Amino acid sequence: MPRRERILAIAVALVVCGLGATARAQAVPVKVGAALSLSGPAASYGASQRAGIQAAADEVNAGQLPGFSLVVVLDDDASTKEQGINVYQRLINQEKVSVILGPTLSTTATAADPIAQAAKVPVLAMSNTSPKGITDIGEYIWRDSLTEAQVIPGAVKKAQARLGFKTAALLYGNDDVFTKAGYDVMVKALADLGVKVVATQTFTKSDRDYGPQLTALRSASPELLMVSALTDNASAIVVQARSLGLTMPIMGGNGFNSPAFIKNAGPAAEGVLVGTSWDSTSTAPANVKFKEVMARRGFTPDQFTAQSYTAVLIVAEAVRLTGKAGREDIRAGFARVKGLATPLGKFSFTANRDADHEATVQQVKDGKFQILP
Repeated sequence: MPRRERILAIAVALVVCGLGATARAQAVPVKVGAALSLSGPAASYGASQRAGIQAAADEVNAGQLPGFSLVVVLDDDASTKEQGINVYQRLINQEKVSVILGPTLSTTATAADPIAQAAKVPVLAMSNTSPKGITDIGEYIWRDSLTEAQVIPGAVKKAQARLGFKTAALLYGNDDVFTKAGYDVMVKALADLGVKVVATQTFTKSDRDYGPQLTALRSASPELLMVSALTDNASAIVVQARSLGLTMPIMGGNGFNSPAFIKNAGPAAEGVLVGTSWDSTSTAPANVKFKEVMARRGFTPDQFTAQSYTAVLIVAEAVRLTGKAGREDIRAGFARVKGLATPLGKFSFTANRDADHEATVQQVKDGKFQILP
């Protein structure tokens, strides 16, 4: 290429780049707060959520929402109510965000979400699965995470059809809103299928030795062990259960849905069943694209990544539908989201602002989660 043409080509490229930068500078910023458990017992979930949020925001900002630019403000809720409250206050009053994603745990949400409700700031929960006490807080609280009541009954039914169990034992954390809610749903799901609960034991998040509880459950000779626990507790429980000779199938609640569970439990995780809101094998274009995006970023996604990625797509869709980025605009936009293509499937909200999409069941096989056929 002659020198004069090269100079012209460079000049054109610079003008195009300049126009792109100007367009981005003129885009209306949409401040999206994210309260995530980046430390504490739920840190593995928070790490997955952060990856999903950042990936989706980059995709949206690459041209999916003309005229607007998502600005994500991340903060660590430390897996506690107290820090969750502090984070919400900062995001609402100092950062002036238009919407909040999170917090990671239902327990934190019950304390922090009322602050957003009072300030009329929309919240989109991405992993709060407690059937009660979340969206009940008020009309500004929404979620894209299926509740335990939406996932567990179908998972138990499918597992029973496969395994034919007639008795079960239950072990759950009694100091956490999420794990207690999961237990309540498990009890009802088993009862609805005519499965007899032969023993029940509890633990707290700070426990590390589950020997006494597991020994008591073993003596009842259940055909299935169901556990509602956060991932750190879950992996230790499964390891100790197998070492104590509990050979029956184990089914977990939503807290098991993390690669960290498999990593920490090792071979003991093999065969564990858990209901999930994300079908990782789905060939739907939105899910295929999601997995490609995460692969390019060198991140192996899980359910929490899919839910957080979806949350950003929902926020972008709400802005697109209303053409505005204010707090009331986004809340109004949420109400209009129908059949949105996401990694979770075609997504809509129910009349009560809960998630509406399909659930499935997965099992740990060969060291990774695989959808149960």
